Amino acid sequence: MNPRPPKKIAKSNDDALAAFVSRKGEIDAMLSRIQSLSNDHFGVAPDEVTWSDVGTLGHYGELLRRITDMAFHEGEHAA
Repeated sequence: MNPRPPKKIAKSNDDALAAFVSRKGEIDAMLSRIQSLSNDHFGVAPDEVTWSDVGTLGHYGELLRRITDMAFHEGEHAA
């Protein structure tokens, strides 16, 4: 079995880097949108908050906790 030539490995690494940067950009855009929504109190006026809004934020928090636990090796992803 022949190893891949160095140029093909470099091309593959370049492709991986381009894909990584693209995905990072997508995540950065999502984080920016979430931060803007949070700054606007998730579109809910303080005098209009209901338990449904609390539940919605709880669900958002659960999903974000899954991501942060994975990213920081915490919770069920702790070593």
